[in-house]
Amino acid sequence: MKSNWNYPTTMWVGKNRINDLSIACENLNIKKPLFVTDKDLIELQVIKNVLQELKKNIKQIRIFCDFTGNPIGENVDQGVKEFKNNNCDGVIAIGGGSALDVGKAIAFMSCQTRPIWDFEDIGDYWKRANDKNIAPIIGVPTTAGTGSETGRASAIINKKTGVKKIIFHPKFLPAIVILDPLLTLELPPRLTAATGMDALAHNLEAICAPGFHPMADGIALEGIRLIKDSLVTAFEDGTNLEARQNLLAASSMGSTAFQKGLGAIHSLSHPINARYNVHHGLSNAIFMPYVLTFNKKHIEKKISSLSSFIGLKENFESFLNWILDLRNKFNIPHALSDVIQIKDEEINELSQMALEDPSTATNPSILSKEDFKKLYEHSLEGKLF
Repeated sequence: MKSNWNYPTTMWVGKNRINDLSIACENLNIKKPLFVTDKDLIELQVIKNVLQELKKNIKQIRIFCDFTGNPIGENVDQGVKEFKNNNCDGVIAIGGGSALDVGKAIAFMSCQTRPIWDFEDIGDYWKRANDKNIAPIIGVPTTAGTGSETGRASAIINKKTGVKKIIFHPKFLPAIVILDPLLTLELPPRLTAATGMDALAHNLEAICAPGFHPMADGIALEGIRLIKDSLVTAFEDGTNLEARQNLLAASSMGSTAFQKGLGAIHSLSHPINARYNVHHGLSNAIFMPYVLTFNKKHIEKKISSLSSFIGLKENFESFLNWILDLRNKFNIPHALSDVIQIKDEEINELSQMALEDPSTATNPSILSKEDFKKLYEHSLEGKLF
């Protein structure tokens, strides 16, 4: 089945929709695209096939792939130079969260005079931008996790400070998104699980975030149902197109829903991603039960209702056990110490970084630096609250 959606942006959904990429360029009047993907993906046959098909209709294509996971500001700077030196007029960002974030940031920064850090997601910093000539963006995810294709921000590490920053502007949102499950078939089980848990974290924290936003809540609720119905299937049988399509949708839904807010799962993850280069989905999966149990008294009713909706017993414990069972099935470590070693003196600095993370403001319970220390310590010990 093929579908066209228009929320939160124009989205072309279904098998073989990647064949419409040149039509997307035509619709946006992109004649000289910068094709942004990462070093690993550019070597895959699936990406080579996309480029080969695109070149049938667009002759002037530049490729930028000089980055890997957890991109830094310098990666964006290099991409902007490539964009300007070749007179590009749009960006095709294809890949996982890193490629999408870098591609979006390149399009945005191609017409800015201020450094990228001046547009951090703080207050109305986004109003500092020149938004007149931001290049159009086409977002094509090849993983079902970050949902960056429907996001209005990019996560970029400031190499000087070692801090992952959220760079925000409404025009970061791609003008056209293509969700084609065929592009995710080569994703191995390990990454299928990690990216799926990332999408789950986005939908879950959106539901748990305080505030009145029933649209976000509804989207997140259905996103979690799709993940429950499809993630294990995709993990066990990566060729199942229905499961792959459902996960792509759930990923985009998570990013749409977390306009309402995120929480401590992400606050804890961002410093770990920046300092230790841990995969974001993996760190979210590790921190998830610790944050759930820490926030229990503020979210128990919501989680109980969520449990009932997705076919579990209507209580907090059944949902928590489902999360723990998922992690076991996917061989995701229970303790952070199984992935990295953190010295006691480092916890203090990481806790300060987590406290200052934008996601902290919408955690269900108010958090202090001491709370983050406890969360890191419990996660390292494998001890739930």
